Amino acid sequence: MSNKILIVEDSRAFRNYLQQILGQAGYEIIAAENFSEAQAILNSQQDLLCAVLDYCLPDAQDGEIIDLLLSHQHKVIVLTAMFQEEIREQMLAKGVLDYLLKDSMASVSYLLPLIRRLTNNHNHKCLVVDDSMVVRHHVVQLLEHQYLQTLQAENGQQAIELIEQNPDITLVLTDHDMPTKDGITMIRELRQNFDKNQLAILGISGSDDHTMTARFLKAGANDFLYKPFNQEEFFCRIHQILDMKEATSELYRMANQDSLTGLWNRRFLFGQACGGCEKRNIAMLDIDFFKKVNDNYGHDGGDAALVMVANILKIYFPDDVVARFGGEEFCIQACGHYEEFVTRLEQMRQRVEKTPIPYQDEEIKITISIGVSTALDNLDQQIKVADDRLYQAKENGRNQTIYQ
Repeated sequence: MSNKILIVEDSRAFRNYLQQILGQAGYEIIAAENFSEAQAILNSQQDLLCAVLDYCLPDAQDGEIIDLLLSHQHKVIVLTAMFQEEIREQMLAKGVLDYLLKDSMASVSYLLPLIRRLTNNHNHKCLVVDDSMVVRHHVVQLLEHQYLQTLQAENGQQAIELIEQNPDITLVLTDHDMPTKDGITMIRELRQNFDKNQLAILGISGSDDHTMTARFLKAGANDFLYKPFNQEEFFCRIHQILDMKEATSELYRMANQDSLTGLWNRRFLFGQACGGCEKRNIAMLDIDFFKKVNDNYGHDGGDAALVMVANILKIYFPDDVVARFGGEEFCIQACGHYEEFVTRLEQMRQRVEKTPIPYQDEEIKITISIGVSTALDNLDQQIKVADDRLYQAKENGRNQTIYQ
């Protein structure tokens, strides 16, 4: 995905300001001050995230720069010092992403969040549910214009089946009146398995029933919009839903993941439910002589050791719950055959022993001790048994696995 943004603006001060705020956000800026320069750039540079354009330029005073960029299939955001409703409607009808005024800092401050939204949209997949093919295609066209991946369903039942087949769907846009299964019934069923953060839902209906908004929201929709809708309002609703979803996900990550290793933390381990397996296996493991690592190499060296162990754990237990339990201690929860789990643990332990950790001009070598337990109903009790066996491994000389 490109992070290049073309800015075409004849005001040097404003152009430099845009370059500064967008450049500091990590985007690569290509700047031009008139139509001719922009045309020359487009002859050699086609890979753009979007273009930010001034409507009136010295050599193109009637928005010709917008037509030029749209003819090259680029996403366009228009910035202008003048507001004319007729021109605004023309621009939106042509397919520009937005039409922003330069009359205040508040207006311009909307630009960076909008571009970040375009960037983040690549991570989302939307399902459009409507029995009208015309409506579906119109909504899909709007979504894909903002880099959102899309799927389509013609009724609620087909939508539920597609969501089961595509767990990476993050947003559903659904009508209400559909054959086989209506939108509100579908939402109620989806909310039995997906909360509002896991799967965001926007209800859309052309009904004259003024209770429709409340009915959708009470069924579990994140938001609702009557159709026919205004394109700008549609995008604002979509952006708000996805912004809130990402913010909630980030807060959840911060609360439940260890910031150093990226593993789950103790809060997550005790708050999650085992995935329904008959036998839960637990391993507690600890870095041997970790205090000596910190004493000899400092806390940065200790952190490097923790990160290395975490990365190896991710390799050997990619589908299991792996948590940093505290300090240099880790916990693994896995379902399946106990013997296979112990075999993976041994392979992982040997991998740690054989993997030197580059640190400055030296190599840090470490080992780990492991205690394992299985087939106990209570997680706290099972962790205690595994922890007791971990300390037994320590007392027996370290760098070993005790599992019975």
